[in-house]
Amino acid sequence: MTDNTWLDRWNDRYSSEEFAYGTEPNTYLKEQLEKLQPGSILFPAEGEGRNAVFAATKGWKVSAFDISSEGKTKALQLAENRNVSIDYQVGELQELNYHGEQFDAIALIYAHFPADIKSSIHRALDQYLRKGGLIIFEAFSKSHLNYVLKNEKVGGPKDIGSLFSIDEIKADFPDYDHIELEEKEIELHEGLFHNGTGSVIRFAGRKR
Repeated sequence: MTDNTWLDRWNDRYSSEEFAYGTEPNTYLKEQLEKLQPGSILFPAEGEGRNAVFAATKGWKVSAFDISSEGKTKALQLAENRNVSIDYQVGELQELNYHGEQFDAIALIYAHFPADIKSSIHRALDQYLRKGGLIIFEAFSKSHLNYVLKNEKVGGPKDIGSLFSIDEIKADFPDYDHIELEEKEIELHEGLFHNGTGSVIRFAGRKR
């Protein structure tokens, strides 16, 4: 079950008129999608939809989910503004009706699930990706805490358990060929809540 404090936090963040993380896609996601032929793609924890809507404008068949109904409202508004449609569901993964090997790609972009469930969600998502399909992942690394101490505006979780390491990604996605897996310092300029220098894990992996 969703912790109500967690749900309230995201509904509150997404309830304002301005987009919390902007309306432009994440740079790494954009780079990766531009290398691929469009197919079907899933965006877990998609929030206000900036990445899902971008994928739809590039011809992808887009599915997305989040626990926040406020996020969905903003995402559908953005999709309408860009003249595309996305399938956006509200709920937790185990409640949704995706089926095995449904997707050609799954994009986890700052999908910081609570520490106690993040690995189990990664493993559950694997079943929805077809063989040969791609995981595209960018999220804050465990080193990122040092950056938050210097600049809170860069955003991200403040508990180390919700942050990621290369070893965790290897363990969560064991049956993947690594196109790329690295920890990297980057500059973020994403809306109100991702601004400044931070440390991320980037992973592009193809399912065997």
